Amino acid sequence: MNWIVVQRIVGLLLMLFSITMLPPVIVSFLFVDNAWNSFLSAFFVTILAGFLTWLPVRNSSNELKLRDGFLVVALFWIVLGVFGAAPFYFSNILNLSITDAIFESMSGLTTTGATVITGLDVLPKSLLYYRQQLQWLGGMGIIVLAVAILPMLGVGGMQLYRAETPGPIKDNKLTPRITETAKALWYVYLVFTALCAISYFIAGMNGFDAICHAFSTVAIGGFSTHDLSIGYFDNRMIELVAIFFMFAAGINFSLHFFTWQNKNFSHYINDHEFKAYLKIIFGLSIFVIISLYIYNYQNHSSNFFTGLFHAVSIATTTGFTTSDFAAWPGAIPVVLILASFVGGSAGSTAGGIKVIRSLLIYKQGVREIKRLVHPNAEIPVKLGKQAVSHRIVDAVWGFFSIYLVVFAAMLIAMMMTGLDHVTAFSAVAATLNNLGPGLGDVAHGFMSMPENTKWIAITGMLLGRLEIFTLLVLFTPTFWRH
Repeated sequence: MNWIVVQRIVGLLLMLFSITMLPPVIVSFLFVDNAWNSFLSAFFVTILAGFLTWLPVRNSSNELKLRDGFLVVALFWIVLGVFGAAPFYFSNILNLSITDAIFESMSGLTTTGATVITGLDVLPKSLLYYRQQLQWLGGMGIIVLAVAILPMLGVGGMQLYRAETPGPIKDNKLTPRITETAKALWYVYLVFTALCAISYFIAGMNGFDAICHAFSTVAIGGFSTHDLSIGYFDNRMIELVAIFFMFAAGINFSLHFFTWQNKNFSHYINDHEFKAYLKIIFGLSIFVIISLYIYNYQNHSSNFFTGLFHAVSIATTTGFTTSDFAAWPGAIPVVLILASFVGGSAGSTAGGIKVIRSLLIYKQGVREIKRLVHPNAEIPVKLGKQAVSHRIVDAVWGFFSIYLVVFAAMLIAMMMTGLDHVTAFSAVAATLNNLGPGLGDVAHGFMSMPENTKWIAITGMLLGRLEIFTLLVLFTPTFWRH
């Protein structure tokens, strides 16, 4: 392990991250909310910490190896979560404990969307903007951004990219050069954000809300500038805009890039993960809408839009709401939470296990059933006509096995802190799947949860964002063995 190069990169990335605390200062001056001092304090603390980390090893020219990349990513997300909490902690308006500040910061950066803050409607605009900006930066990954705009880091960009980019298949590059690949992803991300903000504005949001909600929609984060989330606006057009962009952000961004580059929508139609993703969203929407009709929950038109909105929001792990879905009748809330386990596509900003993994697990299950009838047959797992290699199938099953073990361990830990079964289960699902809203006592946030519960949730958010393996690999003897 090359500790010097790891220290240098973490210092540089921390200095880069400190710059993101300056836009809220501008917002504070624009809206005259007198909250700028907490951001300036956080900026100086963060850039100083980054500088002091980088300074002793600034002349190092060693290359970054793959193992170093995993450590950089894990360390940076932990450090970033801590320093990202500084504006919340320094704010005299919020008066958050260090635990609550780190919880809010980690929830934003991991695009989870769980919160410990109430009274959003009366908070300073700069604090509201900062929460949304955290999610936007965390959505695509600030390390991918660093690879895109800071080639002068002088390290192996592919090592950072492979360690950071979500999804089970990470070796496919959009362009020959990794820097260009990272830039391509960020161009798509920026275009989506701009289109989403413009659409929200046309639909009826003011400029500030449009930009802030575009940040959290494209990042599939779920933070809002209002306590009632999207329900605050009570506007069907705004809900339709949210549905479209939540669905689009749950698609592999590489697929968006190839489609736009070749101006050919057949890339969507021919992609097996996209077709499975579309079927899951469609099936869940039908189930929720029909269930609301059966229970006669609201009037017919409200049931359709409410059911569709929450099916897309929860299935993509965005977490926006227009009503209290946790109080819905029957099995609807549980089915929605279970849908978040699948999540969005690999290479998207969504959480969950990912559609491609779920699809391969299903196909593997079908193959095992066929083997019962034909025990000597060689039956490959296929996506369309193409056989999937055994290594990928093994990796998917390995991830799923570890996921279940981690989920069970977190569930037991949550219950040991005093949570009831429903609250504990949904709290783990909400954090490990980067969903945000849950059921029971966490239906409206984690404000009333004890501190040890919040730290378990913070760990779950980090594990979910780094897709478990990236973090757990650091605890294996093999990783540290020369």
